[in-house]
Amino acid sequence: MTIRALIVDDEPVARRGILRLLRQEPDIEVVGECGDGEAAISAISTLSPDLVFLDVQMPELDGFAVIDAIRGNRMPAVVFVTAFDQHAVRAFDAQALDYVLKPIDPERFRRALQRVRSHLAHPDGDFVRRVSEALKSIDRGELQRYPLRLAIRSERRVRLLDVGEVDRIVAAGNYVEIHTGAKHHLMRETMASLESRLDPQRFIRVSRAAIISIAQIREVQPLLNGDFVVLLKNGAQVNGSRRYRAALDVLLG
Repeated sequence: MTIRALIVDDEPVARRGILRLLRQEPDIEVVGECGDGEAAISAISTLSPDLVFLDVQMPELDGFAVIDAIRGNRMPAVVFVTAFDQHAVRAFDAQALDYVLKPIDPERFRRALQRVRSHLAHPDGDFVRRVSEALKSIDRGELQRYPLRLAIRSERRVRLLDVGEVDRIVAAGNYVEIHTGAKHHLMRETMASLESRLDPQRFIRVSRAAIISIAQIREVQPLLNGDFVVLLKNGAQVNGSRRYRAALDVLLG
């Protein structure tokens, strides 16, 4: 049986990554790629793929909105492929077959494909077993609560950045600057979204525009108006707001 697949992701480099993995699977034919939710709805309706690799966060319409728009028997099997682990429960509520985190582990991706093949071969009564297996995956830690690496994407490549290297994160419009010593890397993500993904045992927000690594704090200097300045071990200074001072005080005892 040939499985006809559609790839939906707003990042071209992410689509190419999935495509490379699928080229190693002779029973899967990629029938199309889409860069946004509207295009995905149209492609699903016209191409009728058996399987969709679906990103969660996309401009305008996200992955869940795509499923809501199609629904019913017209909706093909779905494997979510996303950098955000907090949507897993909602994904399985939406009848997703699997939930693969970026950066994609090839072995984990192959297991997702096996799950798809099993489902398409025996669609009835598969859901309970599928959710059970997925929850076991969560118990094994395959869905990390907090990422150990951040995927820094550009048009031509993806760089994996160990979160242990990060000393501070600074807002930059629609992007964030992730600083690792003298270097910094741009990531397209909001401060609030990235903060929700980071381990609060390792990072703390000190202003609307800055998150710092707790391990990198060398000194905190209070200012007269309640604001403060954090000096990091590498010599960098980060301005903190009094709105965020209470959390820092709890941390420092």
